[in-house]
Amino acid sequence: MNSFPVIIIGGGPAGLTAGYELMKHSVQSIVLEKAEKVGGISRTEMYKGYRFDIGGHRFFTKVGEVQAVWQEILGNDFIQVPRLSRIYYDERFYDYPLSLFKTLRNLGPIRSFLILISYLKAKFRKFLNPDFDPKTFEDWVTDCFGERLYQIFFKTYTEKVWGIPCNQIQADWAAQRIQNMSLKRAVINALFGKQNAKSLIKKFDYPRLGPGMMWERCQELLENNGSPVHLNTEVVRVEREGKRITKVIARQGDRTFELVGDHFINSMPISALLHRLDPLPPEEILAAARGLKYRDFLIVPLIINQEHLFPDNWLYIHSPQFRVGRIQNFKNWSPEMVPEAGKTCLGMEYFCSEGDDLWEMPDSHLIELASQEIVRLGLGVNLKDVEDGCVIRQRKAYPVYDGEYRQHLQVLQDYLETFENLQTVGRNGMHRYNNQDHSMLTALLAAKNILGEQHDLWNVNVERSYHENFTNEEWSKVKQQTNNLPIPARSLSKAA
Repeated sequence: MNSFPVIIIGGGPAGLTAGYELMKHSVQSIVLEKAEKVGGISRTEMYKGYRFDIGGHRFFTKVGEVQAVWQEILGNDFIQVPRLSRIYYDERFYDYPLSLFKTLRNLGPIRSFLILISYLKAKFRKFLNPDFDPKTFEDWVTDCFGERLYQIFFKTYTEKVWGIPCNQIQADWAAQRIQNMSLKRAVINALFGKQNAKSLIKKFDYPRLGPGMMWERCQELLENNGSPVHLNTEVVRVEREGKRITKVIARQGDRTFELVGDHFINSMPISALLHRLDPLPPEEILAAARGLKYRDFLIVPLIINQEHLFPDNWLYIHSPQFRVGRIQNFKNWSPEMVPEAGKTCLGMEYFCSEGDDLWEMPDSHLIELASQEIVRLGLGVNLKDVEDGCVIRQRKAYPVYDGEYRQHLQVLQDYLETFENLQTVGRNGMHRYNNQDHSMLTALLAAKNILGEQHDLWNVNVERSYHENFTNEEWSKVKQQTNNLPIPARSLSKAA
């Protein structure tokens, strides 16, 4: 039986960041990753020399400590990429962020006028009822933009992504992902070039060989400094005694082994963690864990025999007649992602749920579907240009914010906080649909807790911690808010 000061479950951005921060303070850890490579959904896959993301991953943050980690690990291997994306709706392309005059031209004067009237009605309702508290995504967006704009630019795409009606998605998701955007601000941006809203930056950093380059380099640093990273290793049991985790049992191929530790950091899906505890938690805790839902994802990278296609990094496909939800043009992220100069690689992204028709569709049929859809979209691709393709399926890519998730998550949070030496971090570890830098932030704070500080990870403001208008001064406020908060039943003495 092996012993480590810190055992980290999961080798995505959160787990590796925790290990990296501990390594810098000479605290040894071991990372256990179920997949064959590190990075989680921020990994870079490869097919015949073509590299592609599991979705696009921009490296932009206002969190100074996260930026420092990126630079320490990759440094000169970052390139600066201009940001360009558009929305496809009703056989037309709309700039994102909004280009006022092009949008009006696409929509036409009558529909544009009706959108304005709808927006003014929403603002008038808000004036009459200033205490209105939107509960669902539909309520939140309609309150901000009006009914017609919601129907055009939000409803179909959001339901494609999540697979449930917008009136069953909690307003938390809208507030988190599109906070600070309004029709008024969008018009001002379009007229005067202001870029104050979240997600509207003009350029971003990107590893020249894709985001997996960051996490593969981090893996090397950990292993070279005495903190091993075990791949193809699944944690099958997490043993506990009273309020402490004592050891984990992991399986690697045909071998099963045990690890004991002083501290444990988890980034596997929180629902899976609860079902691996031994003894199992009470039934009401397991029921809450079963109540959390996830959305799965698959990407069909297509190799196109054309040197240049559209200039965007990615396109949002809102039109419901297409099953593809988003399209990445990986050559526009980094030319080094595409090994042949005369070719292009497009990532056709489909949002689905394990067991549904898309998920179960054979790879050959998915490649055929993606090929037909890229031709129908009118992006300059003919069927004969599609040379090859592959399929990557990703389970539990997105935690779902349905009508019951908040109460289930609170039950799990309250229960896990009773453990003295267990912390859970990252997107799936906290069931929060956040960006890469927020996952890293929670991991940094978890490591600092082990080093003797006191941060309540659940109290970190998710929105402010990764929004693109988050200033360094606001980061200082986050540190002040989370530092020295009382953490129930947790003793975090510095690891030996």
